[in-house]
Amino acid sequence: MENEEKDLNENNEEIIKAETVSKEEYDELDDRYKRLLAEFENYKKRSQKEKESIYGMITGDVVATMLPIMDNLEKAAEAKTEDTQYQDGVKLVARQFQEALKGLGLEEIETLGQKFNPEYHEAVSHVEDSTKGEQEIVQEYRKGYKIGNKVVRHSMVIVAN
Repeated sequence: MENEEKDLNENNEEIIKAETVSKEEYDELDDRYKRLLAEFENYKKRSQKEKESIYGMITGDVVATMLPIMDNLEKAAEAKTEDTQYQDGVKLVARQFQEALKGLGLEEIETLGQKFNPEYHEAVSHVEDSTKGEQEIVQEYRKGYKIGNKVVRHSMVIVAN
């Protein structure tokens, strides 16, 4: 009987050791799983941000190539002609083109009366005018545009004082 009791104690000790090892293995596997899951979530977020960034850059590049076309359409719409139907047609096309670019998120940068900001404006000239404020924009040579916070084209302006 003593041998049986001894065998039972040894078996119990082996079972307890096996449970301890299994618990340690389980904890290790659980920890690895949680780390992998967290890494995967971070990867998904990073991939989404990169995708949005790339889309914004491509959209900005495409819109930037179209801005000279829009400038020329606006000039053509303002040109004097006796054919009012032709002029109305050009104005309509210019408006449609502007709306299409606005649909892509294009916004005009405000200039006249604003304080000069090198992030949005490019100063091409400087004038002294006592009626204007410090670094105030008094004239716009070329419109500037942005998509969100990204400047597609800086406004070319004349700055006072």
